[in-house]
Amino acid sequence: MSKPTSTHDLRPTERAFVTAMQRLCFGRFESLGIERGELVLDPWPTMVRSVKFAGEESTVPRMSSDEFTLKRQVIELFEYVRAVESGEICCLEIRHGLPFSMEVKHGPSVSGGERG
Repeated sequence: MSKPTSTHDLRPTERAFVTAMQRLCFGRFESLGIERGELVLDPWPTMVRSVKFAGEESTVPRMSSDEFTLKRQVIELFEYVRAVESGEICCLEIRHGLPFSMEVKHGPSVSGGERG
């Protein structure tokens, strides 16, 4: 599949995950599986919301349309996921509703070695 540039290019699991990242706004997802280049959302990964006290309330504006151009961070996340045969995102940090950083555990590749 080619590089996703808009929500039109996303798989159903990717669309659902974009919505979840927007709703989380600040926090992290834990134990998010990847199989054959696709996110495993059943069971749903653990969501941990970051709460900051005495700070400005920061929210990500919800897109008024179901179709929109993806931000670079989202494109890079799904490009990475699509290239992984088997693995787990141990921790995916979300800031302003966008992926910020992640730790990934790779499963063995078809040749039996570790994928990196």
